[in-house]
Amino acid sequence: MAVPALLATSAPSPVAPAYARLTEVFAGLRAEVLADDASAPAGDGWVRVADLATGGAALDTFLAYDDAQVLRDYGMRARPDVVASFGLHRYAWPACLLVTVPWFLHRRVPRVPVEHVSFHRGLGHLAVRVPTFACLPDDPAAGLPGARVVADEAALRAEVLAAVAEHIEPVLDGFRPRMRRGKRALWGMATDEIVEGLWYIAHLLGEESRAMSELELLLPGTTKPYVGTAGFRELTGPNGESLPTRDRASCCLFYTLRPEDTCVTCPRTCDDERVRKLTPAS
Repeated sequence: MAVPALLATSAPSPVAPAYARLTEVFAGLRAEVLADDASAPAGDGWVRVADLATGGAALDTFLAYDDAQVLRDYGMRARPDVVASFGLHRYAWPACLLVTVPWFLHRRVPRVPVEHVSFHRGLGHLAVRVPTFACLPDDPAAGLPGARVVADEAALRAEVLAAVAEHIEPVLDGFRPRMRRGKRALWGMATDEIVEGLWYIAHLLGEESRAMSELELLLPGTTKPYVGTAGFRELTGPNGESLPTRDRASCCLFYTLRPEDTCVTCPRTCDDERVRKLTPAS
């Protein structure tokens, strides 16, 4: 199938430079802005995120990928709710970057409702239509069509949380019947995807410290429907070095496959084990 040209031939989207930078540092993910006259890609592994949010056949096909991967990689089948948790993570982690990376790099916050996003998980590609975005008054893009100017950094942070919630809430609703988790737990997962996605990309950008500070301001722990704070803290390594870590608001359930191999930010991982995993082998 020939995939339609995704990038506009006229003026590029104000968030396109941020997406290009994302791919420069993390080649496994590509986000491209659909031209106004381009159709969203379909077939050949592409899925409309609006279809995932309905929780029907498209979600069945999407989760079959995770089910097969678990069987192939670990030689066992995961519980259906574990498969659903893996699938949600593998979509929500890149999806949150559609909002957080333009905000972090250029102080532009796109609105990306599920109807405007398609995903190819095998390729790690996102195709997105961005009709509107929020920005600050001094942004050169403030006069462009679709720009919504907000007063200050605090207002822009509120736009980040609103944009992610607008996109992720229908996705959570679609996945929820497959998972043994209530609404609060699902929003804890969303909080983790926001934080850990940008934290990782910022590390690749050489701006980990700034990202941690920005995320602490973004998620102070009092903004509904999100659950918990950014959760960063520091441990001390064997030679007195600082080892940044965080406490997740949720668990990815990987321990159900490998109880002895929990994630370094998992609530089940004690500090001694975190220090061991975070300390480079000599």
